[in-house]
Amino acid sequence: MSETWGIAELAAEFGVTTRTIRFYEDKDLIAPERRGQRRVYHLRDKVRLQLIMRGKRLGFSLDEIRAMIDLYDADPTQVSQLRLFLNKLHERKSLLQTQREDIDQVLTEIATREAQCERLLSKKQIGAKRARN
Repeated sequence: MSETWGIAELAAEFGVTTRTIRFYEDKDLIAPERRGQRRVYHLRDKVRLQLIMRGKRLGFSLDEIRAMIDLYDADPTQVSQLRLFLNKLHERKSLLQTQREDIDQVLTEIATREAQCERLLSKKQIGAKRARN
């Protein structure tokens, strides 16, 4: 007999809410078996949920995750999936590096403006002190 899980068990294991898992089900990313009102998740669902969570952690959209998961099902050798995943990783890395460069530029600009404001404030406080004396 294969191992199965309930929605609450998977939610606890992956640190998400049951609502999140139902959302992925609504998006056809996972398809648990139904036994009456109860959802029964098999190993395939658990693996897919693991792939979804990994994809989300890496910043991929649900459409990108779906494409990778669909390839996992279509190609038992996983070569196509690995190629797509590698391509998506390169794209994501490039985007993040660009964002980091942009953030560094903004932080430099902020530091410059902070220093400028502190100098100006200091001059104004000295001038106000002199005017009072």
